[in-house]
Parts: sequence; structure tokens; C-alpha cells
Amino acid sequence: MRSTLEELWHGNISPETDSRTNTPEMKRLMEYMARQYDDLITTMTDEQKDIFERFDDCRSEYASLAEKSIFVYAFRLGANIAIDILSADYRN
Repeated sequence: MRSTLEELWHGNISPETDSRTNTPEMKRLMEYMARQYDDLITTMTDEQKDIFERFDDCRSEYASLAEKSIFVYAFRLGANIAIDILSADYRN
């Protein structure tokens, strides 16, 4: 059974309709990356394309795992901060 945070991460719990907001800067970067990818692929042999595709698949899987780990860590950190704030005794 997955944890609530993992369910949230995998999109099974949707706190809002669109949880990802791409800024104009992010959109420009994605367009630039797509152009660079196209330029790179056109210069490669079939064997190089195959190697690059396997590499890119591994990089993508690693990035996904790292993002999930960061998400869970950050969520827990935020919860711990909230607990500390709510349970603190602030007597002056």
C-alpha cells in the first residue's frame, strides 16, 4: 500500500486541477531544449541515437525518482515546521 504522499505524487490525489504552473521562462527553456534535441538527433548515426535514447530514458527515470524523493522530504519538512509552530510554548 502506498503512502498518502506517494498517492499524491502519482496524481491519485489531486489537490487542484492544474498542479503544475509553467512560467514563461520555463516554457522558453522547454522550447530551446526541444530545438537543441532536434539539432542533436539530426547529427547522430542510428547507433548513437539508440545509445542516447537509452541514456535519456535512464536520466528521465532517475529525475522522476529524485523529484519524488524531494517532494516527500519537502512535504514532511513542512509538516514538521507546522507541528513545531503549533506545539511551541511561546512565553515571554
